Amino acid sequence: MKLFYKKNTRGITLVEILVVVAIIVIILSIALPEFGKIRENQVFKNTVEDALSALDQAKSQTLASIDSSEYGVFFDSDKMVIFKGTVYSAGSADNQEVEISSPASISDVTLFGGGDELYFSRLYGVPNKTGTITISTPNYSKIITIGATGIVSVN
Repeated sequence: MKLFYKKNTRGITLVEILVVVAIIVIILSIALPEFGKIRENQVFKNTVEDALSALDQAKSQTLASIDSSEYGVFFDSDKMVIFKGTVYSAGSADNQEVEISSPASISDVTLFGGGDELYFSRLYGVPNKTGTITISTPNYSKIITIGATGIVSVN
């Protein structure tokens, strides 16, 4: 008994194309949200490191007595500014801005003595204010604590 079959000479059918497109859509719907979370986590980690670095730089410049001055950090929701002196001045040419990438932000600044800025004393490198800085994204949050001795820690 011979079996005969008719060979499809038209190539790929519409049903096959729809199946492939459906598979690609399913894979993308699973993968894309994960890539978004990975990016958010990386931006979050970078922002925490930038905040620690800004505080360390201000303290180091103060202890090195660069330009015989104190240095401090001003915190805003979308940036940190390393400033020269004991008072933050927004228009100063000495300011070094550290931009914060979205979706990360500084969501809370709680410094004892008030305000959104602190500076380090020249002789011992201790901050004039202690307190916490909260950095957050929609899915992550960390609190940076600034101690009376100038030690900065992340919780």
